[in-house]
Amino acid sequence: MNPFPHRRRVLAATAAAVLCAAAGAANAQAPAYPAKPVTFVVPFAAGSATDQLARALGQAVSTDARQPVVVENKAGASGMIAAQSVAKAPADGYTVLITTNTTHAANEHLYKKLPYDPVKDFAPVTGLGKGGQVLVVNAGAPYKNVGDLLAAARKNPGKLSFGSGSSSSRMAGEMLKQLAGVDILHVPYKSNPLAITDLLGGQIDLMITDTSTGVPQVKAGKLRALGYSTQTRSTQLPEVPTLDEAGVKGYDMGYWFAAYVPAGTPAPVVARLNALLAQATRSQAAQSFFETAGSEAWTTTPEELARFQAAETQKWGRVIKAAGIEAE
Repeated sequence: MNPFPHRRRVLAATAAAVLCAAAGAANAQAPAYPAKPVTFVVPFAAGSATDQLARALGQAVSTDARQPVVVENKAGASGMIAAQSVAKAPADGYTVLITTNTTHAANEHLYKKLPYDPVKDFAPVTGLGKGGQVLVVNAGAPYKNVGDLLAAARKNPGKLSFGSGSSSSRMAGEMLKQLAGVDILHVPYKSNPLAITDLLGGQIDLMITDTSTGVPQVKAGKLRALGYSTQTRSTQLPEVPTLDEAGVKGYDMGYWFAAYVPAGTPAPVVARLNALLAQATRSQAAQSFFETAGSEAWTTTPEELARFQAAETQKWGRVIKAAGIEAE
């Protein structure tokens, strides 16, 4: 029989109180995420597909998390400026890169030295969406179909030009050159909307751009769509044949969006952000974007995104090598 039952009860109660106080202190030191505004960094200019998606997602995340979401555009250098800035940001979940295969699959094959490591410098959060691209020319151009365009390119090697404001857009043009056997001059831009501006002004002859950038101009009658980049026609432009259907056999080039945070971001924060973004892709604003862009929502676990990114990096490497593009 314990001679000091009262003392044991007192000690137990004291220990429980200490644990509760410690837990309370820990919770006070680590408030639930997010506890302040979150910044979505976009590697491309305002108006680009990535920017439009980031703003739609930011609106939903802000509503669900009850914290402001700021979208910051850091265009230029094929997304490297934005990627580097996020890689160097505090690993606390408050700086999120909303990006594409440009920064996280293609760039390492296009540039000899990157200012960031697409694997080591980031923690994958989730995939966000997938889509295709559309081959467009000025509405006043003489090309009525892909055959007309390729015939002109073959007749005048190196005279026609295509613009691109992302690696996806550039590689789509390079694949066209490779599979069709034509020589078309590449003109780089900081973003696809800037290339579209020059296409409308007649400074370049064509481009293959994301549908959210190109389709509005097509429907406004300012650009003419000649072909779609994936093996399935766009729901936005069902009358436009795929490039494969139009005679460029084997053509298939899509793009994807995904979210990343700096490496070392705590797993619970990544998990919370994953849940917020997955929910955001189902929001009315995001669904409206996907519908308008002719793309679709695509979410993953962080581990699934890491595996997908690795496979895509290998794929883009093969395409770039086959196109004969040397790293800059």
